Amino acid sequence: MTRSRVLLADDHHMMTEGLVRLLGDEFELVSVVDNGRDMVAAAKNLRPDVIVADISMPILNGIDALAQLKADNPEVKVVFLTMHHDAHYARRALEAGAVGYVLKHSAHVELMMAIRAALSGNTFVTPTLSAKVFQMTRRPPAADGDPARAVTERQREILQLLAEGCSAKIIAHTLGISARTVEFHKYNMMEAFNLRSSAELILFAIKRGIVSV
Repeated sequence: MTRSRVLLADDHHMMTEGLVRLLGDEFELVSVVDNGRDMVAAAKNLRPDVIVADISMPILNGIDALAQLKADNPEVKVVFLTMHHDAHYARRALEAGAVGYVLKHSAHVELMMAIRAALSGNTFVTPTLSAKVFQMTRRPPAADGDPARAVTERQREILQLLAEGCSAKIIAHTLGISARTVEFHKYNMMEAFNLRSSAELILFAIKRGIVSV
């Protein structure tokens, strides 16, 4: 009997060791990667049945990695396994196209259920968040004034790297743009959200779930 193929993306190595053992009994683990860009590359190359991914990963966070994958393959199935016990993160994940949202402290109990649900064409959200998340998703798009909706994909990439402590020069090199372009995006966001410094911008982005650390 052919086993379903799973790609694992998480930069917490102790966690991945446990997940490899957990998943290996039922699924074929095709690869383990530790950042969002490698997740995108591995998914495009290996075409797993399901991707189990953290949200907080270096270089490119899981939600933005999912957005890139959806553009290439709308049928991609991603189950997020995360420490973020916040309905805003869960809602963003689902709006990006995730089919599962599981908290890491519940992994052994709920992750297998979430993967099986994904393979069956269903969505699984950890029960402690599900009621609030689905209530939020029923609101009109502009009802809560979510600033994440106003941030472009490029700006989220820059915010993610800023939150990881990267300088404008390093961000420019990583993204293949000029340092001036990085500063242009940064100051545009600071003006749009009425913030006075890079530190305030990073804190704002983390609190609102625009980026993850």
